[in-house]
Order: sequence, then C-alpha cells, then structure tokens
Amino acid sequence: MAGRPLVLGGVAIEHELGLEGHSDADVVCHVLTDALLGAAGLGDIGRMFPNTPEWEGAASVDLLRRAAEAIAEQGWRLVNADCMVVCMAPKLAPHVAAMRAACAEAMGSTPDRVSIRATGTDGLGFTGRGEGIAAQAVALIER
Repeated sequence: MAGRPLVLGGVAIEHELGLEGHSDADVVCHVLTDALLGAAGLGDIGRMFPNTPEWEGAASVDLLRRAAEAIAEQGWRLVNADCMVVCMAPKLAPHVAAMRAACAEAMGSTPDRVSIRATGTDGLGFTGRGEGIAAQAVALIER
C-alpha cells in the first residue's frame, strides 16, 4: 500500500509500499504472536486483539509483547521461535539482526533464540508478483 510504512519484525524498513492491515500490519510479529498463543493453547491473534478501535494502528511488536506476557502468566517461557518470511522485495538480509533483536526483546528472550529467515518464490503467486508478504512461524515453549 503506497504511503504506508513497511514494518517487519518491529523494524521500519525503507520501501515504497507498506502492508495493509488493522494494526501496523507487521506480518512477522503477527505470526510470532500466533505461534506463541497457539503453543500455549491461548487461541490466536484475532481473539486476543480483534479488529476493534482499541487495536487500530497498534504496533504489532507491542501485541507480540502482550502475547508473551500472557503466556508467561500461564507459566510458559520461550525456548525458541522460527519465522520464515516469503517476499520478493525488499531484501531482508540487512534487517534480520534488528528484527531478531526487536522480536526477542518483545518475547522476553534473546536474539539467539529467535530465527528470522527470508525466501522468495521466483515470481510465483501473490508474493512473487510483489502483491504482499507472507510469513509462517513456530514457537517452542516450556514450563
């Protein structure tokens, strides 16, 4: 979306297009939030942070922090998390260290326990055409 900042993993990235969404649309923080909540059996991001005025424009890294606090209240802690981002542009390699640090801090952890990787689709699908960014994440938690 033209004119909207691109935020991934809690980091503002210089790019001509941002992602459309109710919050800041940080797909990396969204999937990490879902991974934490799912691993703890606490539902998903839509249940905890519905598309209501309260969460409109919210920083997704703050939603990730709140989800990490919610699982901690249940006695869980992050062992590790892994996120795969699928996009053709922008190139994420220069931003991965900052993204790992921001996401780890939000989850009450350290960057060595958070992996953020990127891949492209060689022009295939909506990500290959540059129409959006996809991501998937898993989180291992323990009590």
